[in-house]
Amino acid sequence: MAEHTDTKAAADDWATLAAQSQAETPTAVQAPAASANVFPEFSGAGTKSTQNDIDFILDIPVQLTVELGRTKIAIKNLLQLAHGSVVELDRLAGEPLDVLVNGCLIAQGEVVVVNDKFGLRLTDIVTPADRIRKLNK
Repeated sequence: MAEHTDTKAAADDWATLAAQSQAETPTAVQAPAASANVFPEFSGAGTKSTQNDIDFILDIPVQLTVELGRTKIAIKNLLQLAHGSVVELDRLAGEPLDVLVNGCLIAQGEVVVVNDKFGLRLTDIVTPADRIRKLNK
């Protein structure tokens, strides 16, 4: 009996929602026409130059990562690591390092030392076409 009451209550809720949406339909249809010019500067008809459009995104932060190498290790071996332990990576010595922006490969380079700090000299930049091709894989 309780199941029949719950079903009836659910049907009443759906009927109420349907009635409300029918009552709101004329307003919803008129809203897109009124809001068509909310962002006119992005429509392409604006007079701003391309440089100003690019300046709009220049302060967005991204994560830049230089990857030395990777490895898979069992948890029991991970727990045995101590000061002075050596972890073998999948890269050979002298092989270029990957430069990733938000996890996407954009360049490769080599390690340099500048004023007692590590740095990176870029040796190869991935073209935008190659980046898109890798995304599609």
